[in-house]
Amino acid sequence: MPDTALLIIDMQTALLRDVYDVEACLHKVADLAEQARSAGVPIVYLRQRLHDVPADLADVHPAMAPQLQSGDVVLDKDSADSFLDTGLGDLLDAWSVCRVIITGFATEYCVDSTSRGALSRGYDLVLVSDGHTTPERPPGVAPSAAQVIAHHNMTFSAIQYAGRSITVTPAAHVRFDTALAS
Repeated sequence: MPDTALLIIDMQTALLRDVYDVEACLHKVADLAEQARSAGVPIVYLRQRLHDVPADLADVHPAMAPQLQSGDVVLDKDSADSFLDTGLGDLLDAWSVCRVIITGFATEYCVDSTSRGALSRGYDLVLVSDGHTTPERPPGVAPSAAQVIAHHNMTFSAIQYAGRSITVTPAAHVRFDTALAS
């Protein structure tokens, strides 16, 4: 099994309303899932537990649902850090994963927390720069969703974790045979 896993965070119908560039993000993440599956790379869908929301809205967004295959794993979570009380770390360790490719919603919450959690637990990180998104803000409210995404991409491009590799790259440059295009 490859040493890489694709994590798809909170791409749920109930959460993806009034979200920045959501259709493009869904399309890119769905394409990455297809590529990962073709390369034999495991895929983990993380779902935020949503109370008082109909089950169909709490599930993975329909644009992603056709991508779900029998070998994919879906883990439910109660916090922004996808590693906290989900078994994600144990699962990745059982697969001998050392690199995670992270996509999903919301940039400054679950994507950020899971990315930092992965690094703190010893995983190398590939953050897909156009594969994560966040809610739109009302006009005039700063920072805008695009600014939040750009800020997090810049932060992860500059941050250092001892002994860890951190790469921020667009979906078009992700290669699952080598993790990145050369």
